[in-house]
Amino acid sequence: RVTVVEELAGAEALWRRLIPEKRVTDSWEVRKIFHDRFRRPLKFVVAENGSGPVALLPLSFIEETGGWGIFPGETWSKKTWLEQNPINLLEGEPLETLTGAVKGNLYLRYLTPETGARFSLPVDETGYLFRPPLYDFSYEKYLEEFSGKTRKKIFREIALLEERGVEIFLNRFEDAPLSISLNEGRFGENSYFADQRFKNSFLDLFDYFKNMGWLTVTTVVIGGEVAAVDVGCLKDGIHLVLAGGTAEGFPAVAKLINLHHIKKACEERMNEVDFLCGDFTWKKIFHLTERPLYLVERKKDPA
Repeated sequence: RVTVVEELAGAEALWRRLIPEKRVTDSWEVRKIFHDRFRRPLKFVVAENGSGPVALLPLSFIEETGGWGIFPGETWSKKTWLEQNPINLLEGEPLETLTGAVKGNLYLRYLTPETGARFSLPVDETGYLFRPPLYDFSYEKYLEEFSGKTRKKIFREIALLEERGVEIFLNRFEDAPLSISLNEGRFGENSYFADQRFKNSFLDLFDYFKNMGWLTVTTVVIGGEVAAVDVGCLKDGIHLVLAGGTAEGFPAVAKLINLHHIKKACEERMNEVDFLCGDFTWKKIFHLTERPLYLVERKKDPA
């Protein structure tokens, strides 16, 4: 049978029971940080058998779009942001077992590769990863992926910055908010953080990761001026690069900081650096591993 839970305590109990914590964004604590800022109405659809709850579709109602998205319904430009959302069902059960219990529009983004493959879903967007084990944890071996011409061009651009005096600081935690303010300064209303709810969620997330010992902050200073700040989370050998910003007047500083992440991942023998979705040109130039994420979209008049 399929039932619906709409209150937070019951939703939390179901999440903790039915969503395996394979990655940091699977944790209830991370999801609730966003929920506390956005306060979306909940609809957790749960399938049960004789053993109790066995499958969950956790949804939030996104007022701006008039439809349901994956909990907690955190949005940038009316689209949810958190990636690798699972939908777990017993083998042989159709997706409609859960989605059929929901009236109205559905827009379920960034579903895991396992979910997409199982239910033959369309691709939503592509995530980009760097996996050091593919290169035997050798930064030099990774650089061999580039053509000689491209490698020379990148390092020539970086050399021009180094002539101005480059310093890289790790885990100056007080710099974490700068990643947001630099991003806002560059992109204005198109910044991820133009929505105050989204911005405050990230500031709360930084505090949570710092308290857990997972926060990473990478600050690039050039000629005495902060040129770039990236903030991430390092847990279980996976470095999740969450937020970043660059200042005007430092061409190629993004390449510099991203190569730093890649080199450090090799040196520290990390399993993965997750640069998230977004078809930015540099990600393909840097020969990152692509990971498709999937979509469920259904438009219907609510009954």
